[in-house]
Amino acid sequence: MVQPKEESSTRRRLLHLLKTGGKCTVSELSIALSITEMAVRRHLHAMEKDGIVGVTTVRQAMGRPLYRYALTAQADDYFPKNYSQLTLDLLAELEEQAEGTAVIDRMFQGRRDKLAQRYEERMRHRPLEDRVRELALIQNGGGYMATWERAEENGGFALHEYNCPIAHIANQFRQACHCEQQLFAQLLEADVERTECLADGGGRCTYAIKPRL
Repeated sequence: MVQPKEESSTRRRLLHLLKTGGKCTVSELSIALSITEMAVRRHLHAMEKDGIVGVTTVRQAMGRPLYRYALTAQADDYFPKNYSQLTLDLLAELEEQAEGTAVIDRMFQGRRDKLAQRYEERMRHRPLEDRVRELALIQNGGGYMATWERAEENGGFALHEYNCPIAHIANQFRQACHCEQQLFAQLLEADVERTECLADGGGRCTYAIKPRL
């Protein structure tokens, strides 16, 4: 019986082979992996269902058509990325230029404004509690692992984020944190104060939300 670790290892090797070798047949993959063609087909079928492998039919002059398997664009997510370091390098380079800090400020503010426009329809004509709930859903969609709760006083709420997908950037460019707080205040139409921050060594980012008087 194939154990989960072996399943994972074979899948990784298949991904590597298809990434480096391009379109391959079941027979070619079977030989390269030293496993049966039946086992290869089983893995490929599962990867097709996940949307990371596609198959192309190649007609031949004689005999049966040939089936070649290749990775889809979705499979790109399974390979290492270094976007955060590239972003940091570009921002640092920009910061060294004349008026670099002011330009970076405008970039983050522009991102804040675009996000506000993107989500304002989801907030429109809703009471504050529904807005907070919707904001948590939005942040969870971005990988922030957000939760929310009612505060004990003032009819307010607390929003907690246990993960920061842009932590490497926020740690160096705090404009990201400031603009997030401003975005929340704009979307919620409420007073928003950050009381804990991952970038400051906290265990989470917490926002205290109070209705505007």
